[in-house]
Amino acid sequence: MFKKLFQLLFFLSLSLHLFAQTAYVFIGSYCEDKTTEGIYVYTLNEKTGVLKKVTSIKGVVNPSYIALSPNGKYVYACTETALPDAGGVSSFEFNEKNKSLTFLSSQKSGGDNPAHIAIHKNGKWLVCGNYSGGSLSVFPLKEGKIEPFAQLIEFKDSSVDKTRQEKSHIHQAVFAPNDDYVFFPDLGSDKIRVYKFDGAQSMPLVDVANPYTKTAEGSGPRHFTFHPNGKFAYCVEELSGTISAYNYKSGNLDRFQNVYAYSEKHADGFGGADIHISPDGKFLYASNRGVENNLAIFSINANGKLKLVGHQSTLGNHPRNFTLDPSGKFLLVANKNTGEVIVFKRNATTGLLTDTHNQIKLSNPSCVKIRMY
Repeated sequence: MFKKLFQLLFFLSLSLHLFAQTAYVFIGSYCEDKTTEGIYVYTLNEKTGVLKKVTSIKGVVNPSYIALSPNGKYVYACTETALPDAGGVSSFEFNEKNKSLTFLSSQKSGGDNPAHIAIHKNGKWLVCGNYSGGSLSVFPLKEGKIEPFAQLIEFKDSSVDKTRQEKSHIHQAVFAPNDDYVFFPDLGSDKIRVYKFDGAQSMPLVDVANPYTKTAEGSGPRHFTFHPNGKFAYCVEELSGTISAYNYKSGNLDRFQNVYAYSEKHADGFGGADIHISPDGKFLYASNRGVENNLAIFSINANGKLKLVGHQSTLGNHPRNFTLDPSGKFLLVANKNTGEVIVFKRNATTGLLTDTHNQIKLSNPSCVKIRMY
């Protein structure tokens, strides 16, 4: 009896070891030149929140935003620069066994200052939003390598803020829940643009009857996310410091709420940046830069409406990007100007955050992604 019990416990322990996954954290940054580390890989201890460095790579300038392939084998980066025609997209192979990151390819992005990229679920397409270029581009992917762009669409719109909205500024590319549509918040024109996506075509972005949703004048839509149920979508608006909530269906958005993301003690200098929803769909988080440097925390009711829960300091300056781990237990913030990634523990019941006192110091971290391997 004891022998059988011992064997059962041994095989149970072995199974748990074999199927245990490791959380890897990928961090993009602004780096001055190719001699400086630009992309970093860490592991996240899912019990303690401790970050431990695995590897990093040089040779790429300003990999300010990164994206991971669906199979986790490839890392893609948009290399944001202020030089004419210098914006690009690059790819790297991550070998989890060898703990290595290897450069694979790069291409011109088709416009200056590419600010965001997204990968189609089939792993065969990369979509890029060029901020200063006011354009979007689409690249075929083959075994992790990026081929020259197959489609480039430029916009000439503007809006009421002649300092920030003198022209179109595409700030993000976001696939809809089924990857059949792709959305592009355009900070410069106060529009959320949309195209149908057909990966069977050589130029997969297809015009639709309603090519954009107009946001409030001067709001500056920046980042956009979908609720896990696929029925709601939310956009953080940088210039007005607000969040708009939408009903979503088949490529169409219908706004039903607009709320302030900043606290009542400030009336300007908002700097809304990033937005994410907890894996359980119960809470929404949005980062405020400018004078606030905090995370706004909202609960989400059954109808998709937001209710403010509170604000959490990011313990640093300029929280450009943040992410939640797949379990929803931790939230990691990249504070660009003060150079650190902070790990917060999340209360799944209240949505509130507490400092784990785990952080790493990096130069100008601007994007953080987590994936299980």
